[in-house]
Amino acid sequence: MPGGAAAAAGTAPSRPSMVRLARMSELARTEEREGEQREWMMRTLAVLQAPKPVFQALRDDSPAAAAARAEPVLALVIMAGIGALLLLPDASTALDQSEYDGTVLAVWLFIVGGILGGAAYWMLGGILYGASTWLGSLGSYRRARHVLAFAAAPLALSAFVLLPLRLAFFGSDTFHAGGSDAGTLGTVIAVLGWGFVVWAAALLLVGVRAVHAWTWQRAAGTVALTVAAVALVALVRLALTA
Repeated sequence: MPGGAAAAAGTAPSRPSMVRLARMSELARTEEREGEQREWMMRTLAVLQAPKPVFQALRDDSPAAAAARAEPVLALVIMAGIGALLLLPDASTALDQSEYDGTVLAVWLFIVGGILGGAAYWMLGGILYGASTWLGSLGSYRRARHVLAFAAAPLALSAFVLLPLRLAFFGSDTFHAGGSDAGTLGTVIAVLGWGFVVWAAALLLVGVRAVHAWTWQRAAGTVALTVAAVALVALVRLALTA
């Protein structure tokens, strides 16, 4: 017995070895998480070119997978909000207020655009979740929000395209009422901006179909219900402010 106990004790891992193994295991998990985060950052760009595999990857709604794509989702929400803000009348008159200058305007675009994007993310995500659930989806509210965020990638891209275009052609007039952007070229750029919105809606259709493996008709029904609910909310708001 004493000899057997000594042999067993001799083969048991020492405490320093166990600590090293624990550290190596934690390092491996950290590297795996960082690799997944980098992969989702790449998918943020890939969704504009090959959206189907990106939306199919959203089927994994585990806490670990959701955490890995949290930063790309946040970036998409903020930039899409800025892109949407640039399409609204509020942006075209922002510099009419005397206390605003270029620096304040940049901060205003980031803060207000981020708030707008966040509000749309939670509200439209809820509407999309309700519509898809009504049509038979078993997915979560979180996954619906993430589908919406990646579908909004064209709007996020528009912030990098339209703002430089406006500043190049119109300078600060793009943020003043009745500036040089009120002509034909300004209208063309505005139409281009709304083209990004149409692209985002089409991407949402592709995303709903891909993540649920539905038919085009069923996915279109979900998107149509979402758009109809948003239109109803907008009409109620207009009626209340009229």
